[in-house]
Amino acid sequence: MQDSAWDVTQSEEYGVRQSFQCWPSNRIEATRCVAPLGCLYTPLKEVNQHYMPQTALPYEPVICTGCKAILNPYCQVDYMSKLWTCMFCMTRNHFPKAYAENISETNLPAELIPQFVTCEYELPVNPYGPEGGVVSPPAFLFVVDVCMHKEELAELADSIQQVLNLLPPDALVGLITYGTNVNVYEVGFEGCPKSFVLRGDKEYDTGRVSELLGIHRGPAAAMAAMNGQAAPGAKPMPQLNHAIGSFLVKVSEGSFMLENMLEDLQKDPWPVPNDKRTARCTGVALSVAMGLMDAAYAKKGGRIMLFTSGPCTSGPGAIVSRAKTQDMRCHADLAQNKAPMHAKACEYYEKLSIRATGIDPNAKNPPKISVTVGAAHVVDIFACSLDQVGMLEMKGLVEATGGVMVLGDSFGQSVFKESFKRVFRRWPADKAYDQNEMVMGFSATVEVMTSREYKISGAIGPCSSLRKVSSNVSDIVVGTGGTNLWSLGGVNPNTTLAFYFDVANAASSSATQGKRRFLQFITRYQHANGRMRVRTTTLCGPWHSDPNDISPIKQSFDQEAAAILTARLAVHRTESEDVADVLMWVDRSLIRLAAKFADYRPDDPSSFRLPPAFGIYPQFIFHLRRSPFLQLFNSSPDEASYYRYILTGENTANSLVMIQPTLLSFSFNGPPEPALLDAQSVRPDAILLLDTFFHVVVFHGETIAAWREMKYHEQEEHASFRDLLEMPQEDAQIIMDSRFPVPRYIVCDQHKSEARFLMAKLNPSVTHHNAEGAVGAQVFTDDVSLRVFMEHLMKLAVQS
Repeated sequence: MQDSAWDVTQSEEYGVRQSFQCWPSNRIEATRCVAPLGCLYTPLKEVNQHYMPQTALPYEPVICTGCKAILNPYCQVDYMSKLWTCMFCMTRNHFPKAYAENISETNLPAELIPQFVTCEYELPVNPYGPEGGVVSPPAFLFVVDVCMHKEELAELADSIQQVLNLLPPDALVGLITYGTNVNVYEVGFEGCPKSFVLRGDKEYDTGRVSELLGIHRGPAAAMAAMNGQAAPGAKPMPQLNHAIGSFLVKVSEGSFMLENMLEDLQKDPWPVPNDKRTARCTGVALSVAMGLMDAAYAKKGGRIMLFTSGPCTSGPGAIVSRAKTQDMRCHADLAQNKAPMHAKACEYYEKLSIRATGIDPNAKNPPKISVTVGAAHVVDIFACSLDQVGMLEMKGLVEATGGVMVLGDSFGQSVFKESFKRVFRRWPADKAYDQNEMVMGFSATVEVMTSREYKISGAIGPCSSLRKVSSNVSDIVVGTGGTNLWSLGGVNPNTTLAFYFDVANAASSSATQGKRRFLQFITRYQHANGRMRVRTTTLCGPWHSDPNDISPIKQSFDQEAAAILTARLAVHRTESEDVADVLMWVDRSLIRLAAKFADYRPDDPSSFRLPPAFGIYPQFIFHLRRSPFLQLFNSSPDEASYYRYILTGENTANSLVMIQPTLLSFSFNGPPEPALLDAQSVRPDAILLLDTFFHVVVFHGETIAAWREMKYHEQEEHASFRDLLEMPQEDAQIIMDSRFPVPRYIVCDQHKSEARFLMAKLNPSVTHHNAEGAVGAQVFTDDVSLRVFMEHLMKLAVQS
């Protein structure tokens, strides 16, 4: 088979990238491939009309009676007897009456049209259900830290007021503030600002929150309150308030009152001694917010949006003592078990994540669950502080609910302001069935169906196990494993999970000869319009059973997907292993991979040649080793956990930029062109544009910076120089407009302090050790260059 026969990026059109397109047919050969056998899947990716119907199918999918897989183009159909055979369990199923009456080889339903590997269904609303056929709008509960400076508080209040104008009129909003105590605002009370004050030093479960706020928890009464009606047959309860209409109100009805409350926000009035930190009960505030949402809006889509400006110092979930004599924990403290409050805080936020998902991963007897179970209430964290805020401890809660994390220095920066607005972005008006709806989903779950020849080992990404054990679940656990069903909670079109597989055949056999493997992802989620949707993506691929000829496997390798799968696996291992051990595992894996697939003569490094499909994989690993995901130098535990969380949830393109940043060069010598991420690319007469995903850097060479300081660009005869200065800034703006979270924008000059953001990412081919006669800028480091790295790789790979 020729290299050109494998288009490894084609499947990205419908949200899938696999490390290998052609798989070895037994476990031994799969292990010898070294690179993870897996794929990256983006459940809500925008799929074009060639691979998916452009309108959601307004009916329920046809499900196999055996394994619960969904009808798809790879199923065998008997048009005479009106039966279809599931390719996962080989069960023969009858078509529903509506299908059987009309189906033929020339009249196919959308899910059987060969090119439609992805289909999305919008399930009909049950008029006899508990909600009486009423579709529930999303709810947004803002949880605001009032311990920040008044200027920061004003900036935050202004951002929330702007966001209220972006919400649909029927969306529900609420407000909680916290400092020493927690204040739950009754936004629906019109007379004056009214709030319930709860102590900040104790935990509150849902029942206690309901009792203290006087909330009637009956779902029928809650929906009736939202619709302005009395619940049928309900006893009058004048002493109780309905949360809907009181603590959560429609934007169209309560935005004016909420804006007034935000304008009147004051800094926490409790005095703070000079030798103490501010009392900030972040953990309790989250507990109260979850209790309010559970009591008022159970199993309906909503977001708890936490805005914090410092660490939790009071009550459960505290990560540092109020006494300033105790320092904030650092990497060394965590490694040496010298962070006394870290373990207890992690345990507390894990308890909150169990409340959010309803599933305890440590329970010995997991409850029997429905496949529609998912975290309905998403927890988002927006942290703006020069100090750490506890993102390391709270990451598990955000990850379990599918929330977003944004880390910045100030609530006045665009990193926060623009990122916050983009959470509420909407689909364009010309989108067939989503026009003007918000780009978000809730209560999402993903189920994986596989052929009998292989099994699912686990997933890595923003998900939690729903502990559904099936025959296609492997005993080998990778990431979050032991199940074929995961809760994602909140989802968006960029949310991407990494799935890892295990070939079940223990030894070579003819069982897979001529057969194909099948894989189906079933995603169930609540759309922003309140309706439930089901999206299926089904793939098939070949097996290869000749161990003496690995060329089909070699040529089907997707080095970009493999690099990301390896990176996620490495990041996951850092949670339980020392970073040095993880780096050693990454190095050994690369050496074994090169020894397996490269062409060489034993003990002759000069004969080493990598196939084209593996050409830049070592380069990805080189930059991964130097990335902030595996290098903890010059980063705090909060920053490290933030970077790792973003990597494990982003799509292929964004993940590659994080691992190996992109570099563009602008000069008078020609149009902008990609440049090597190398110290030799730094030239005095060029401008460089670096995109690391988290930062966008415009770097001016020494000569360019001198000309700018002399204001040549303001002179008409130097218009071309002015254009040269503007071009990278325009390209940087294009990058920032399409990115979430919004990256930090840095403009710097060669030899100035902020040039470190670029220099730290470059391959150190020119250092203070070999600077004589070299072209480019010196990088003052003892790190090895890519050339030295490759020399060592070749030497170790060819050893007999």
